[in-house]
Amino acid sequence: MQPHSDYQFEICSNSVESCLQAQKGGADRVELCCALEEGGLTPSYATIKEARQLTDLKIHVLIRPRSGDFHYSENELKVMAEDIRQAVFLGADGIVIGCLTEDGDVDVKAMQKLLEAADGKPVTFHRAFDCCRDARKAVQELIRLKVDRILTSGQQPSAEKGIPLLRELQKEYGDQIIFLAGCGVNESNISRIHKETGIREFHFSAREKKPTGMKYFNRDVYMGTPDSDDYSFDVTSAEKVRNTIDKLTESRPS
Repeated sequence: MQPHSDYQFEICSNSVESCLQAQKGGADRVELCCALEEGGLTPSYATIKEARQLTDLKIHVLIRPRSGDFHYSENELKVMAEDIRQAVFLGADGIVIGCLTEDGDVDVKAMQKLLEAADGKPVTFHRAFDCCRDARKAVQELIRLKVDRILTSGQQPSAEKGIPLLRELQKEYGDQIIFLAGCGVNESNISRIHKETGIREFHFSAREKKPTGMKYFNRDVYMGTPDSDDYSFDVTSAEKVRNTIDKLTESRPS
């Protein structure tokens, strides 16, 4: 599909099926990952390959080797660099990364290594940004690194709550780097976030629960925590994607 002229909509997609639903719903691109319950981790190579073959969307691959914080060891950085090279080889259009020092600043040296592995592909610095101790210093460092965009909720639990900082950052730096508003973005608040911040790129998952095909259930055995539901999974809903996009595009002044 053709990208939207005024806005860009990125769907956090945890599977090939979610990518297909994102495309059906009218998204411009996906952030492809796995393990959303962990905040998103690096997807398998086969998932990247199949998503690339089956969709026309821009695919930006999340490179995150583990859950938890964003301060990585040398061994973890080697793994991340190789994951980036493989993702690019498999057809990724962009890479999503984020590295911090132990003091909560952008880890410039680590980022330089990963940017080199990305080989010129567009790079998004993910919500590690929201864990930085100094947002403006972080933005300035990412601009110097020539990172393309920052995914952020304005250092708050949701983008809607982060509107004040998002507004300030967009006003101060929006002509130098792209801000991608994400976390809790949905059809009920996307217009407000745009109107009050001026941001034109949005990241959301538009997920819903879908039952598996299992007919037999052994409730005495579980794969996750005791209260986990092993007989359903999260998948992007094309309808939710479309409804969220429509809420913003239909509110655009004619």
